[in-house]
Amino acid sequence: MLATGGGTQAISRLLSTPGASRVVLEAVVPYARAAVDQLLGGPQETYCSSRAARRLAMVAWQRACTLGATPAAATGAAVTASLATLEPKRGQHRVVTAVQTLCATRVATLLLIKEARTRAAEEALSAALLLDTIACARGIPADTTSALLHPGEHVEHQITEAPSQWQRLLAGTLPAVRLPLAGPPARLLLPGSFDPLHEGHRRMADVAESLTGERLECELSVTNVDKPALDYAEVAIRAEQFADRPLWLTRAPTFLEKIELFPQATWVLGVDTCVRLGDRRYYGGSEEAAQQAVARIAAGARGLIVLGRLRDGVYIDPATLPLPQPLRAILRCVPEELFRVDVSSTQLRREGRTCAEPE
Repeated sequence: MLATGGGTQAISRLLSTPGASRVVLEAVVPYARAAVDQLLGGPQETYCSSRAARRLAMVAWQRACTLGATPAAATGAAVTASLATLEPKRGQHRVVTAVQTLCATRVATLLLIKEARTRAAEEALSAALLLDTIACARGIPADTTSALLHPGEHVEHQITEAPSQWQRLLAGTLPAVRLPLAGPPARLLLPGSFDPLHEGHRRMADVAESLTGERLECELSVTNVDKPALDYAEVAIRAEQFADRPLWLTRAPTFLEKIELFPQATWVLGVDTCVRLGDRRYYGGSEEAAQQAVARIAAGARGLIVLGRLRDGVYIDPATLPLPQPLRAILRCVPEELFRVDVSSTQLRREGRTCAEPE
């Protein structure tokens, strides 16, 4: 269990219940933003939101699995809250709880009437909401929250139930899932996080298809090297963007894992990703490990189609990249006149969520 910004009373209530040692594996309170960032692999766009709560719940679920729980039995729970403090808040007081199980991702969101409660009362309500969410996720009817609400307040619930293939993917018993499910092996692939899918991705796909004459498919890894796995709600959000193009969900966060999963495929990459393929910093600082990785990539990939991008106001031409010879031998650089889209997912997320989810 993870509690940040409020709701920590849920921990003491659980631990004061006889038999708690049989079900509670760990409880952590990452109160400072730096502590949350360390758990989630970097700064967050927002810290009291459905996305932040879901990410924390996934961290808790993955921790439960490493501490001995089976994927089916593990439950990851989290609460993030923006409550009354010493200074009046500009934004809404709110509580977001999330629970991750192998079967589903659950989120409960509650907007509080400002200045209607003490901090202690808001804490008690946050704890009650988290405990109710955990109970419901495990099929136990519970609603201690309703009695604590003021008129006009209500809890919004979101439940994303996972298909069996997604459950097997998260549990690690299935390496990849294709959406839609039927189809031949992928030969031309664009990997990415697609958070969100934008015009740059679409143009990359169009250019690669025109160069090769093949149908491009996209690949999204639900696992990450230094971040929590994607929860089911997040997977559903990103998968919905691909109504007109096949999408592979995989457990292949590194490029070496991707080429093993899709042998002799052609990969469509941006310059930043391409440079990382031969950079020893991404192989523990070892030059030998980097050389071995480059050799495996050169042997395992049919080719690399690389497109340029704008970085710090300067266009980076893929033809100028300092790449090892084995990679350059399978490289196909796309000139600027064929592809130039100055947009990034990071910028779009920052602009979109600043408007949608104020702090």
